[in-house]
Amino acid sequence: MASTEPGGRARDDGGRVGDDARRVWAGASPSTARAGAGAGPSAASAGRDRVLRFTDLDVRFRTEFGSVHAVKGISLDVRPGEVVALVGESGSGKSVTSMTALGLLPGNARVGGDVVVGSQHVRRLDARGLRHLRGDDIGMVFQEPMTALNPVLTIGDQLTEALEVHGRAYGRQAVELAVELLRMVGIPEPERRVRQYPHELSGGQRQRVVIAIAISCDPKVIIADEPTTALDVTVQAEILDLLRSLKDKLNTGILLITHNMGVVADMADRVAVMFKGELVEVGSADQVLNHPRHPYTRRLLDAVPHLGQGPGQFGTAPAPDVGTRAVPAPAQDTGVLAAPALELVDLAVDYEHHGRLAFRAVDGVSFLVQQGEIVGLVGESGSGKSTIGRAALGLIPPAAGRIDLFGLNFDSLRRREAKALRRRIGVIFQDPAASLNPRLPAGEIITEPLVVHRLGDRRARQQKVFELLDAVHLPRSVYNRYPHELSGGQRQRVSVARALVLEPELLVADEPTSALDVSVQASVLAMFTELQRRYRFACLFISHDLAVVDLLAHRVVVLQDGRVVEQGDREAVLLNPQQEYTRRLLAAAPVPEPREQRRRREERHRLLASLGEEVTELKVGE
Repeated sequence: MASTEPGGRARDDGGRVGDDARRVWAGASPSTARAGAGAGPSAASAGRDRVLRFTDLDVRFRTEFGSVHAVKGISLDVRPGEVVALVGESGSGKSVTSMTALGLLPGNARVGGDVVVGSQHVRRLDARGLRHLRGDDIGMVFQEPMTALNPVLTIGDQLTEALEVHGRAYGRQAVELAVELLRMVGIPEPERRVRQYPHELSGGQRQRVVIAIAISCDPKVIIADEPTTALDVTVQAEILDLLRSLKDKLNTGILLITHNMGVVADMADRVAVMFKGELVEVGSADQVLNHPRHPYTRRLLDAVPHLGQGPGQFGTAPAPDVGTRAVPAPAQDTGVLAAPALELVDLAVDYEHHGRLAFRAVDGVSFLVQQGEIVGLVGESGSGKSTIGRAALGLIPPAAGRIDLFGLNFDSLRRREAKALRRRIGVIFQDPAASLNPRLPAGEIITEPLVVHRLGDRRARQQKVFELLDAVHLPRSVYNRYPHELSGGQRQRVSVARALVLEPELLVADEPTSALDVSVQASVLAMFTELQRRYRFACLFISHDLAVVDLLAHRVVVLQDGRVVEQGDREAVLLNPQQEYTRRLLAAAPVPEPREQRRRREERHRLLASLGEEVTELKVGE
């Protein structure tokens, strides 16, 4: 017996698209199957219009140090065709909440309350029931597609596995459906892609494959856990367009877990804010983002950088404007011109495979970073940003062109001279967990550059570390703590302290805040601005977050496919871009206000249409 869910789509008693889905899995094409979907005759009862429901959910973990109360009696639901955003900082209980719906919590978890997916009570299911639930009734889109996909299986094998395990299709029919699923999520040449491995696809394409696997069994609800965090702004916009089309056309409910308020404004119908295991605020996207009631929600929103508002957003004074000097500034004591901290002239970088040229990652790039200046280097993934950063550090030899550091050509220096030059350069990596030695306490990690360059005695080094811990707003007790004992924000602050321990004149920062919560990111950015004002170092700041670049940078360089397409001062590039590619980047950057974001999304779609490009959508028929 069918019932009509909100949105007008007919669903069977289990909440799944009824005859429509059966035609798809009987072998008809999705476009043909979807064309037959119609509205049912009756309305669902009050309890049946929820595809996911948490009631008084309580989760505790038993550990050797006692019980950890992760989720504290929350109640939340998701309706068909609705996107509910669950937001909050790391450790607030978001992911634990979502894992209860999939029955994936570890054995030391003690769960109370009720979790219902469709009409099934998750806590009452045995292992076989949970296996059917996952995929049939609920799908999952993970944050990092490279860890969600099996690297030793082809894309086709992983799609057909989901279809065969759940009895949807077998053999050749499963392969045909796998190809159709890839076509549905907008992957070009799906017949060829099914034979490829995950590493042969781009990040955006891998995320589309994860979405295809999630919808392969037509689930009632999809949990999307930070689905766009690792993606650049244009790919992120395409994935959000795809998810939006998915929920509109298939009437699937989505629980979206994210810390990106721009994504929330772009996608969410309702927003639930979690803080220390509790729901502190629930309401429509407009209500929560524009009229927050809880102090924690206001604090989260205040920590979000806004594209177009420039420096000083977090209560810190903006860095002194060094302008866009065509020539270096005069040195204070000698009266001669000070060389730029970094100058690239027609730089080209090649990657080789088995001694042969594989591809040219950077080609003909020229720009400079003046002393005391922050230059933002932006562009999509694969544009060559990190390659330029590594080349500037002397980690990759240039194939052509020149790299000058403080007026010195790095390649022409002797080993001792090169070491002395490196002492004047600091680096902050994107992932502090991977860049910090897990076997050393924070104090030794920060001290290590001083030891390498034989500067100071033990007492002087320790005093220097304490001064830096104060500068990056960390307690001195961190000196003896190991990286795994620190939060993500604290680890990144240790990375900043290590980069500054030699008092460098040039800092290369590669996506230093991309993995941080918004409030932690705000404090790190405010600290970064304060340190730059104090130490006056030059900085090459590599990022795909245009709002962060707008907050910090004096000048901006835009890369596309290894070439500079536009550069200039911050206001000129970000507020009045001249190149089509820059306008596309800016149009794809979300802002944390629903109405403004809707307007920006529509403008982006018009821009893409004017350029003859299709807007990403789920292709399920005309």
